[in-house]
Amino acid sequence: MMARGFVAAFVAVVLDQVSKYLVLDYFREPGCGGHSVTVNSFLDVVITCNRGVSFGMFNRGHEFSALVFSLAAAAIVMVLIYWLSRVRSSYLAVAIGLIIGGAIGNVIDRLRLGGVVDSLYFPVGSWYWPAFNLADSAICIGVVAMLLDGVLGHREVGQAKGREDLLP
Repeated sequence: MMARGFVAAFVAVVLDQVSKYLVLDYFREPGCGGHSVTVNSFLDVVITCNRGVSFGMFNRGHEFSALVFSLAAAAIVMVLIYWLSRVRSSYLAVAIGLIIGGAIGNVIDRLRLGGVVDSLYFPVGSWYWPAFNLADSAICIGVVAMLLDGVLGHREVGQAKGREDLLP
């Protein structure tokens, strides 16, 4: 199952980094400049740089925040890789792989640019959802898939041998 998880992680990283490259190239932006193009009434392509964590929390931090958040993400990735090594379900392996890939994609941005490049922005009327990227999407899809597996995954008693689907 580790191979499936690593393939999902690899695909998530590649798609995320390619999409960010294309957006930065379109705007001819070497880093995290503020640009925006309206595609239609519900999608804008933007360049914002999130130096904090989810939804811009702690966005106004010190210069070392990219390193701190990268180290935290690396620690989480290591725990997820350990969990992945114990999983026996393909579905759960792919879900964990998506989370790993999304985290790695965002760490690459933090180390390269000092913050995470977000480019997808969906305003709905007067409501505005924070801008995000494909790495964020991979993480969210992975988390939802894990939750669905936990809630809907019908396992017979004794099927999960050695508690391999549980965190240590």
